[in-house]
Amino acid sequence: MSESEKKFSMNFTSATTATTPFYNEEEISLCLKEDSLRFGAAIVPAFYYVIFIISLAGNGLILFLLLKYEKLKTVTNFFIFNLVISDLMFAISLPFWAFYHSNQWVFGNGMCKILSSIFYTGFFSCVLFLTMMSVDRYLAVVHAVSASKTRKLLYVYIASIVIWCISLLSTIPKFILYGTRNSTIYGIICEETGYTLENIEKWKRIGYYQQTIVFFFVPLLVILFCYSLIVIKLHHTKMHNKDKAVKLIFIIVLAFIICWTPYNVVLFYKVVDDMDCESDYIFYVCRNIAYFHCCINPFFYTFVGTKFRRHLSAIFGKRGILRFKYRSTSLSSKTSEYSPQTIYE
Repeated sequence: MSESEKKFSMNFTSATTATTPFYNEEEISLCLKEDSLRFGAAIVPAFYYVIFIISLAGNGLILFLLLKYEKLKTVTNFFIFNLVISDLMFAISLPFWAFYHSNQWVFGNGMCKILSSIFYTGFFSCVLFLTMMSVDRYLAVVHAVSASKTRKLLYVYIASIVIWCISLLSTIPKFILYGTRNSTIYGIICEETGYTLENIEKWKRIGYYQQTIVFFFVPLLVILFCYSLIVIKLHHTKMHNKDKAVKLIFIIVLAFIICWTPYNVVLFYKVVDDMDCESDYIFYVCRNIAYFHCCINPFFYTFVGTKFRRHLSAIFGKRGILRFKYRSTSLSSKTSEYSPQTIYE
């Protein structure tokens, strides 16, 4: 029986093991749906490997460009650097989880705790850095004069430390609860264990609330607020290529909504009413879409900017696969202040 059955079936019979305190004596129905299980075993590992490859290549390239051509002593570049680190932390654990979906857990109890912690730390910090970058862009565009005095390195250092602390604190329950145990049906599994079923379910619900409120609803409101005011500011500014900037803002917000909303709606539904077995695959599809956003979001903040494209052109050569045309930089001071480059670089 494939390992994906473990992930689609969150409740097991009391016959699975007699030594761990995870179970109550009352029997819990086993949830097995062949269609969803086959889907999970075939699609989920492949999807994880694809996300891992894309994230490693894309974020690795961005990290290389930052370290080789850019200075980290700027607010925007330091935020991008932290966002890349978050995505890489999230991505490096995916091959392990992909293997786990089609096999049993073979990496030990310590790695179960460590990899789950790394995974969720990267996952949480990714959303928070995206939110903070939206706030930073809002300050740089809407409050350009006052922000020039406050957007210093100390500002970005403090913001980054706070984000990493929140992410790490949010991951502590995962580190404590996650562990390995032997199942007579599934072999060695890595999931929440070692406590009563009642406590496990309570912490799961807390995790669902944390995800939907702290790492989706609040960030979504902040992102919508910041980019809405940025668009209003651009609309009242005589700016070269204004339409391009507005379209890019629309793509950034739309990508966040499309990727994260279905996953969090399913999580909310799991909180208010447990999903039946046939709906489990929906959760996995929506979660994978959300995961995919974590590997593509840095592209919106780097490769759309002129200077990062210039760096790529320098790497591949003028006659290589990348050719970019640059417009004249002789714009007025007010126009350059609100140009797409200052918004996204």
